[in-house]
Amino acid sequence: MSVVTINMPLARKLTPPRKATAKKGDSGTVLVVGGSRFYHGAPVLASMAALRSGSDLVYTAVPRSIITEVRSFSPALIALPMPDDKFTVGVANRLAAMVPKKPDTAAIGMGLSVAKPEAMIAIIRKLKEMKTRLLLDASALIPEVLAEIKDTDTVVTPHAGEYRRLFGADPGSGEERISNVLEMAKEHGITILLKGPTDVISDGKQIGINKTHNCAMTVGGTGDVLSGLTAGLLAKMQPFEASLLAVYFNGLAGNLAFNRVGLHMTAEDLVQDLPVAMKQFDVIIK
Repeated sequence: MSVVTINMPLARKLTPPRKATAKKGDSGTVLVVGGSRFYHGAPVLASMAALRSGSDLVYTAVPRSIITEVRSFSPALIALPMPDDKFTVGVANRLAAMVPKKPDTAAIGMGLSVAKPEAMIAIIRKLKEMKTRLLLDASALIPEVLAEIKDTDTVVTPHAGEYRRLFGADPGSGEERISNVLEMAKEHGITILLKGPTDVISDGKQIGINKTHNCAMTVGGTGDVLSGLTAGLLAKMQPFEASLLAVYFNGLAGNLAFNRVGLHMTAEDLVQDLPVAMKQFDVIIK
């Protein structure tokens, strides 16, 4: 099977156009579920990236203990307070009833403190009932979720350590890494975006890689930005194409930030440069 490397011509081909007559909601509604007493930044970065992706609405569900910090970051965020610091089955049920509008996609796990695997299973089931596409990252990447997301349009975004925790095997390196991701994606019927020096993406049928990034992007929060960006694109694209485009745009923004501030960049720099990276691909149709 051939391996596709994402580049500018392919990105132009994949980027979905927007209709000149579009109305609010046509470009996607995203739910971000994350955060804890010590990690309020992760869901904020993911939410801002989802907005920068072109999504129309982003709901950010975080524990009540950090709701003020999240709301004060940007008036563009619609923050939903979850009652407990730990994500429980009860919180999952409350959240599903709280969301003002059915989300097209949900990004779950960034900075989240999960009480028990049953809580993650509960929110996945609730969102599947709503026909919401899922992106699972960080704390949501536990082996117990695999049976729930099998043969769905779900995207998982692990780094190597999270990949080992989720699938119980090391991804390896080089060609072995590519074949392992392909095999796991095929076995579970999901799309895997394995982050690393070379990102590897597969839906079990296609394989793509991305080399567009730099060593300054090891700073905390860049993965949260990628998750939000991917979730935003997933609202209007197929999982493999959305994932491939997201890592490329994330890398382009990272390179712009690196050129601007060098090794001193933060994840906020990445968010700020996303529109600069992406606007060259904008297409508006009648």
